[in-house]
This record gives sequence, structure tokens and C-alpha cells, in this order.
Amino acid sequence: MESKLKKLGFEGSKKLKKAPPSYSIKGVVSFLNEIANANGHRLAISLGMGDPSCFKCFRTATIAEDAVVEALRSAKFNFYAPIGGIPPARKLFDLLPERGWEVDLDAIEAIADENTIAIVIINPGNPCGSVYSYERLIKIAETARKLGIIVVSDELYGHVVFGSKPFVPMGVFGSTVPVITLGSISKRWMVPGWRLGWLVISDPTGLLKKCGISDSIINVLNPTPFSPTFIQAAVPKILEKTTEDFYTKTIDILREASDFCYDKLKEIPCITCSQKAEGAMFVMLNFSLLEDTEDDMEFCLKLAKEESLLILPGEHQAEPSNSYRWAIAGKSILLNNRRIYHPSHVCDEIKPSKDAQAAKE
Repeated sequence: MESKLKKLGFEGSKKLKKAPPSYSIKGVVSFLNEIANANGHRLAISLGMGDPSCFKCFRTATIAEDAVVEALRSAKFNFYAPIGGIPPARKLFDLLPERGWEVDLDAIEAIADENTIAIVIINPGNPCGSVYSYERLIKIAETARKLGIIVVSDELYGHVVFGSKPFVPMGVFGSTVPVITLGSISKRWMVPGWRLGWLVISDPTGLLKKCGISDSIINVLNPTPFSPTFIQAAVPKILEKTTEDFYTKTIDILREASDFCYDKLKEIPCITCSQKAEGAMFVMLNFSLLEDTEDDMEFCLKLAKEESLLILPGEHQAEPSNSYRWAIAGKSILLNNRRIYHPSHVCDEIKPSKDAQAAKE
């Protein structure tokens, strides 16, 4: 059996792997986490995974927890959920970091052809932390209309903005071009493990319905597993009853973290950060000035192995070489009279200096 498995390509290697077993974000982070934890003598710090729920300062709203408990105890939502979905195939286009990670509309027009059916945007941006202005979204809508394609807008981080630009839903431009919006409770309510999202079609002219696209979406979603029904049942109460102070607290924490990270990163000569994060929970960094690293993944492996620090290589999000996604969601603590940001589970393990403790008292 051993020889047969080797023949089929199942052969181990004693060398340090340069690529993770999975090219999903979760797979990459898990792989790097194994490398970091192999040290054993220090606590690994993960700045790669976009899961704020593990940070105590980002606990979800009490009304959300109560709504789920109420739905579960009602015993009315223990049945199979109806339908699900799979991601569409797509081409890649460039963003412009020097212009706030705007969509390169010239590149869109250059690569679009008769087989192109849609453009996918992410706003607020993951992994770039960008927020598109109203004016920029109009141009995206007009370009899509010119090319005869629809817009799919990933707005999982909708309303999670803390910069100068407000969040503008792409759906407001539905009269210019049909828009399909992806939404979720995962990020705004800090519960990615609940696995609940939705699609919203903004198409006042009814074009997608006339062409059968709306029905096709439902058919494609059929075989996919759904969020538990009691989570679905809790959604109306979560959306209607969550108080404004919950949102404000989250935004204030992220704004402070974004400011802190950007200011400190500017002090490091070998790291370039083209723009401070204005939304979502990430910032993109460029380490091109570093020496002795062949690619993004190799540097992340070294960082995990030598420093027990996890960040996500840009190559796994179709970003340029030497780019890295850094999660800014964290908690501010005072250590040796210096303010730093770490994930909350790390903060719980760090003891403040005696001077800092005395100053607090």
C-alpha cells in the first residue's frame, strides 16, 4: 500500500513546507499556527485571521445572544434550512494602492470581453481596509453599464467604517446597473461562527428577473448547507433591536487600533503601508525592502517560526508579491509604560509592568 500511495503522490517530506495544505485563508492561518506553536516556549500572536469573536473587547450584542436563545428554545426552528450557494468564477483586476486601493477601471475595460458577466467589488475592503466614496461607486456603476455587466458587491463589512468616508451601499446605484449585494451578520455583530449571510438584488428595472438570473441564483444555492435555522430565526430581532451604543463601541475600538497601527508602522523603515485602514479590520503592508526572503509565504513561515507572529501572505489573496494582510482588531494595553495592541487572548497572558500597575492604581 505504501508504494501505491507514493505512486499516487502521497509522499511526505522532511523539509519545511513552503506552501500550506490549503489555499483558503483558514488553511494558511492554521498552517502558520502549527509552525508558530511548534516553538512551545512562547504564545503565538495571530494577526492573520479576520475573526474578531476571539477578542473579548468585540463580544456581540446582548440582544443578538438573547435572540438566538429565544429562537432555539422555541423549538420552532429545528428543521432543514432551504437553500445555499457556491462562489462564481471570476477574472482578477488590479486595485490602485496609491489612490486608496481604488478599482482600476481602465484595467476592467481592458480585460472584459463577451464572456464577462459581472464585476465583483469588496467594500469596505478586505484585505485593504479601504472605503469607496460615493463618487467612485458611481463610476464603477457607469463602467459596468457601459460594458453590459452587472455588479456583485461584497459588503460583509458594511457599516464597519471609521475613517473620513461614510459607507455607501452599492445597491443605491441599482437604477444605473443591476447590483447583487452580499451581506452578513458575521462582522458587524462579531459572530463569524454563526455562518449567516444573504444576497440582495437591487434591480428596479427587473432585468435580472426577466433574464432568469434571479431564479438561477436560487437554483445554484440549493445544494449548499445553511446557517442553523434558529440563527436565521433570530435575525429580525438582531437587526431591529441592536442598540447604537454597541456599534459605536466597536467603531471606536477599531478607529483607535487603526490610528495606532498606522503611526507605529510608519516608524519602521522596511515596511510600507500605503494607506491607513478606514474600514473592515485589516491593513495591507509591503515588505519589499526586506532581504533574504524569496516570497510572501517564506517570510510568513520565518515570522511564525522565529517570533510566533502570524500574518497572512498577500499571494493567497491575489495581492502583489511582498504584500501582507495585517489584522488591526485588537486590544490596547500598557506594557513597560508603552501602549501596544494585541489580540485579547494575548493581553490576558501579559502582565503589566510594576510602574504601569502603580500608575493605574
